[in-house]
Amino acid sequence: MHLGRIAIQLHASAPLLFSRRATALLLPRSRRAAFAMAATPPVARKVPRELSQHGDVRVDNYYWLRDDSRSHPDVLAHLRAENLYTATIMSDVKNLEDEIYAEIRARIKEDDIGAPLRKGQYYYYNRTLTGKEYVQHCRRLVPTDAPVTVYDVMPTGPNAPHEHIILDENVKAEGHDYYSIGAFKVSPNGKLVAYAQDTKGDEIYTVYVIDAESGKFVGQPLEGITSDIEWAGDDHLVYITMDAILRPDKVWLHMLESNQSDDICLYHEKDDMFSLGLQTSESKQYLFVESGSKNTSFIFYLDISKQSKELVVLTPRVYGIDTTASHRGNHFYIKRRSEEFYNSELIACPLDNSFQLFENHIAVYERQNGLPKVTAYRLPATGEPIGQLQGGREIDFVDPAYDVEPEQSQFGSSVVRFHYSSMRTPPSVFDYDMDSGVSVLKKIDTVLGGFDASNYVTERKWAAASDGTQIPMTILYRKDRVNLDGSDPMLLYGYGSYEICIDPSFGRSRFSLVDRGFIYVIAHIRGGGEMGRKWYEDGKLLNKRNTFTDFIACAEHLIENKYCSKEKLCINGRSAGGLLMGAVLNMRPDLFKVAVAGVPFVDVLTTMLDPTIPLTTSEWEEWGDPRKEEYYYYMKSYSPVDNVKAQGYPNILVTAGLNDPRVMYSEPAKYVAKLRELKTGDNLLLFKCELGAGHFSKSGRFEKLREDAFTYAFILKALGMAPKAAL
Repeated sequence: MHLGRIAIQLHASAPLLFSRRATALLLPRSRRAAFAMAATPPVARKVPRELSQHGDVRVDNYYWLRDDSRSHPDVLAHLRAENLYTATIMSDVKNLEDEIYAEIRARIKEDDIGAPLRKGQYYYYNRTLTGKEYVQHCRRLVPTDAPVTVYDVMPTGPNAPHEHIILDENVKAEGHDYYSIGAFKVSPNGKLVAYAQDTKGDEIYTVYVIDAESGKFVGQPLEGITSDIEWAGDDHLVYITMDAILRPDKVWLHMLESNQSDDICLYHEKDDMFSLGLQTSESKQYLFVESGSKNTSFIFYLDISKQSKELVVLTPRVYGIDTTASHRGNHFYIKRRSEEFYNSELIACPLDNSFQLFENHIAVYERQNGLPKVTAYRLPATGEPIGQLQGGREIDFVDPAYDVEPEQSQFGSSVVRFHYSSMRTPPSVFDYDMDSGVSVLKKIDTVLGGFDASNYVTERKWAAASDGTQIPMTILYRKDRVNLDGSDPMLLYGYGSYEICIDPSFGRSRFSLVDRGFIYVIAHIRGGGEMGRKWYEDGKLLNKRNTFTDFIACAEHLIENKYCSKEKLCINGRSAGGLLMGAVLNMRPDLFKVAVAGVPFVDVLTTMLDPTIPLTTSEWEEWGDPRKEEYYYYMKSYSPVDNVKAQGYPNILVTAGLNDPRVMYSEPAKYVAKLRELKTGDNLLLFKCELGAGHFSKSGRFEKLREDAFTYAFILKALGMAPKAAL
């Protein structure tokens, strides 16, 4: 580890080395030696460790890189050496990185406010300020008692009610390298606010309660909890804590200004494949506590109005049945998925018998042909029989592919609020009147820098998988910058896990590639939820390889149809999408020119065999339990670290976060070490580990853009599209 220690000294003593365009020949001899050493790829030492299961022995030479304390000097020295090497190799495109960063930031209206939401006697909204990384949480009094309509507008100006800043995250973030608020909850009477704060990126939160007007703290903070917090009346909070492997396992009741040690545990989930979640009903009369695994969930409810705060079973624990709940009047509305109703059914359950819901309506969010749709139905009067939903009004959307998500709405109104965007349409907030069908745009994000949506084209295409399944893709390009003859560079993105839908939403950063002639594509591969529950089931467990072959099929289809060529095809995925990157690079390294694997889950077999690692036990129903022989060998067949071999690989950038609780930094570190050992050829292999962040990289809104700029500079460099650096 001598190299790592020297690298640390150089990084501290020679910061100008990477900010200048000079070559090593222009440096003094000592600096030339330093440059040469920094430009040499770090080589992790080998410490063989045998891992045996089912009579199969694997040798892991880099297991030592795992340090749960994240403090071992040798490990940190190796990570710093990797960072230094990456900075050295990327130093010749630092100006390009800065140029891209400036472009992305120039598209942002830095001083802005979000769409105000009317709740009770206040409008609530977030404000951003020029040059500031974080938001201010604000509110103004509503100057009228008139009901909420789609035409409701928050007054501003000198005669409007005063704007009150409840919380300024910029102030709270001072002195912290990382700062994130995971929850911001106003009490029912509007007098107090509870917020959950993370200052490391490890997603372990501290909750503070403040007076909404004065900002003064109320009681002592709650330590070591998740971001799941809800008010149970004006003087109680309900929150969730985690066990030693960061599994949300206990739900607690806290009385304000009492000690956390005196809090009451309402439920303890002892099954380590299940985790707890928490939400408030739209009516604000009930809290729902969900205990769920990857294919089963059941619900408790808590009646907020009752003096005795106890959980009551709403839906039972039945293997293979998933349930979520809402409330209105004298009924719970339950969405239930089962073998009989594979893509869910909606049922009403009377309260005395024991999704977005409104007092007189229900808004149903569904999916059709891989895209979301929203249908509003009018409900019978409270107390009348409900029957089947009929006569719904579907909301129309203009783009061929898009993303729509529910926003918080007012339960007592006929207005449903939703968030809409597409790859060419900036993020927009609409209020939709479910009686009249009128939709009113409340806010569209301003995109500066000369952005004109009419310059861009979005398309929906389908690729045939190896088994004949049609895989949807969403495509974005600038029509005056592409040839569509196979000569255009492309960035192909994929995820394909956890039933997560990667819908085609707007992204400011990607226009720095698209405006340079790139075609940007999302492959909606199996393992996600875009095409329904079966789409997910066909890309998990013993069907997981479908995810990878789907992605390869999309790449081949795009090449065959002249959207790109192998020589200009770049791919990108994060987390479980990083697993996708690692798998397809082992399977078809010839197909791609550049790959970016962000915080990648690449040491699948070793991680899933270790129940002490966060997420392992709860994800046996996602990937499989390799303690069972059938799953062991199937997972071994695709686990990226276990399948790295002596062959040529594309140019690769791998990223990690030291404090990441979801994918341990050691997985990408080991993956890179093994690639360095075995790969042939001279293509780039860079590893960048954020030493002060977690799974989601840095926390500031501008800091995050730096990662995009760095990634795009790497892609352009690897493609030979970066401007030549001046000597």
